[in-house]
Amino acid sequence: MKRRTKVVLLVSGLLVAAAASTVGVLTVALAKVLDPYDYCATGYSPLVVPCALHWSSQTTTQGTPAIPSNTPPKFQGSYTDKTAWAIADCPQNAIGRRLLCSVSSDAKPAEAASDDLVSGLPRPKPWVVTTGKSSRFIDAVHVETPLDLAGTLRFYREALAKRGWTENEGAVIERDKATITFATKDGPAQLRLTRQVDRTIADLSQRKPADADGDILPMPGQMRLRLGNGAKEAAVITVNQQTINLAAGAGESLTDDAHSGRKSPNGQEVNLPPGKYKVSLKLASGTAHNREFEFAAGETWGLVVGKDGTPLPVQLY
Repeated sequence: MKRRTKVVLLVSGLLVAAAASTVGVLTVALAKVLDPYDYCATGYSPLVVPCALHWSSQTTTQGTPAIPSNTPPKFQGSYTDKTAWAIADCPQNAIGRRLLCSVSSDAKPAEAASDDLVSGLPRPKPWVVTTGKSSRFIDAVHVETPLDLAGTLRFYREALAKRGWTENEGAVIERDKATITFATKDGPAQLRLTRQVDRTIADLSQRKPADADGDILPMPGQMRLRLGNGAKEAAVITVNQQTINLAAGAGESLTDDAHSGRKSPNGQEVNLPPGKYKVSLKLASGTAHNREFEFAAGETWGLVVGKDGTPLPVQLY
């Protein structure tokens, strides 16, 4: 017998108006109620930078079959699949962005934001996009920050050392990218950093010793990319010269089963060689975003179209 519960919390537009101090105080108080764990502590002023937060959780408990079977289930017990993402909406105007969302100094040590809501992994601040995943297979966090790569690397080395993680030999550190693996008491972990235009992208993941099968594993030597649409309108995604149309809300949860990691039935997926890929997202209303992402062989990722068309990558395996 299976029992499944699903909770979805959507906190959108934690916008504090700076027009009057009274309004600002009231809105900050409301934000504290809606976001008690300070997940939206972006590092920018809450008076000018709103945060949209989405969090979902699915827990499945599988008991012993009522009828004896010669083929027992591969897994007995409970498991949880959690996903979270948040976006800090800095002004698009160049002057406003520089005044309200700038980083004062990349040379000074980066401060820590609250840990990722579902994976418990550390995040630096300020950040502009963050996603998190916790499942039977992995704990992972994706962070996009205006900090330079050196400052971001320094933050993670210090934060992970405090957690007792041991850095393995063979780290690759270059001007615009870095890859480091770690040994932890809970399994192998990896930090991958890349620099893109105005931000550093940090992907931190820790694999769990859970059996994986073809539902979640990519093809040998390749990576698997699942696509979903969290917007309330249709979206078009172009990746590796392939164009995929997604209806509003199609495949937003990315996985249909928390145990196997099976793809959501109304989502899409592609298998790709490892490498960097330019991804174009366009909503029916015309809103468009162009980004570049790097994926490694043996990884499974999800890419969700956010409410405003922002691409939201989530590592699934």
